[in-house]
Amino acid sequence: MIPTLTLLASDTVQLLTRSPAHNFFGHHGGPAGEAAVEVVDALECIAGRGVRGDRFFDYRPDYKGQITFFALETFVQLQRELGSPLARPEATRRNVFTRGIDLASLVGSEFELQGVRFFGTEECRPCYWMDQALGPGANDWLRGRGGLRARILSDGWLRQ
Repeated sequence: MIPTLTLLASDTVQLLTRSPAHNFFGHHGGPAGEAAVEVVDALECIAGRGVRGDRFFDYRPDYKGQITFFALETFVQLQRELGSPLARPEATRRNVFTRGIDLASLVGSEFELQGVRFFGTEECRPCYWMDQALGPGANDWLRGRGGLRARILSDGWLRQ
């Protein structure tokens, strides 16, 4: 059994989003979709299924990207270094934007945030669409810093 790491109160959720439809996934070779990302006050996490209302909810059994996390500090650094002050965090299409959490350290670990348990499966690697969504050079800049993909292990709500 893997011990659960409970993230401290100082580790905060800054922004929550869900994307009801795909803009990039499945659009290779064609134009991006135009589905809006919803900024929400809370996300309902369903164990083994994903985030209710998100495009990957019930995508496939045991999917390793049922929920995604992204460090807001990384996003601010990207804006500064790429000169993209108008880029918005939700354009990354990640679900949970955090402050004060070393997301890379959670790969291969079970962790708990706001009473919901997760298992960090892998880095949420960027793709070439990031250059369109965030600005030229974003895909390369985000390599190794793209956030965290995770499985949801228990039902619950994340709130800002």
